[in-house]
Amino acid sequence: MPVPGPLVSTQWLADHLGGENLVVLDATVLSVEGGGHVAGDEEYLVHGHVPGAYSADLIEQFSDPEAPFSFTRPSRERFERVAGEHGISNETTVVVYDTAFGAWASRLWWLLRSFGHDDVAVLDGGLTRWRLEGRELETGYVAPVARTFVAEERAGFWADKRDVDEVAAGIRAGALVCAVPAKEFSGEAPVRRRAGHIPGSVSVPARSLIDPETRRLLDPAVLAERLGPVASDEPVILYCAAGIAATAGALALTVLGRTNISVYDGSLNEWAADPDAALTFS
Repeated sequence: MPVPGPLVSTQWLADHLGGENLVVLDATVLSVEGGGHVAGDEEYLVHGHVPGAYSADLIEQFSDPEAPFSFTRPSRERFERVAGEHGISNETTVVVYDTAFGAWASRLWWLLRSFGHDDVAVLDGGLTRWRLEGRELETGYVAPVARTFVAEERAGFWADKRDVDEVAAGIRAGALVCAVPAKEFSGEAPVRRRAGHIPGSVSVPARSLIDPETRRLLDPAVLAERLGPVASDEPVILYCAAGIAATAGALALTVLGRTNISVYDGSLNEWAADPDAALTFS
């Protein structure tokens, strides 16, 4: 059965586990001291995962590790190969989750859709919700059964620095949405040499869209309120530090029925590295 929408419940996944055409991906990435990240291998292997789930590495596999900025989306050819190695074909139903607040899962969800795969959903609440409900966990490695995936790069999913610059300058219509924490947006808690946000942006932190206890996406009515500044029909470009948290906002907007959404892949890591690119605290 195809996924019913961009989100699936833990009950939906439990009901469909073991299906021949279902692939479940654990997209966990862990933060380490100093601001770096490591793949969630230990979390997956030792602490448990959804039974039958494959481990998906967003640092080395589902990104371009040779790009100048972390988590840059991979080429079509690389994505085809890695997706196939993880058991994904063009006919596969995919459910993605993580152990954090869902942004890693939504990143992989967005990547799959941008490369032409629509039958993919994020597990609402991720592994946190799965555990809270006392559902079965499995430890150890699950080896994927390789398949063939043929990617189709779709326009409109990604924005580049020029797109963002034109919206910020008022040359083209659109809204800029920053998904970093509020104090990072304001410059109170800088994490880069150049602090602040892109001029004209509105602040919608990714975590403000998630229930902190269950890790589920907030109800649509609450999401609409939180996303009120970008609730019109104008195009929306979302960004964060590295194009990860921004996809959580893209997921929320998709749940609300919005389609004219793109994610700035380089995000602030690229923007702030350019000394001529304006940043503001207002």
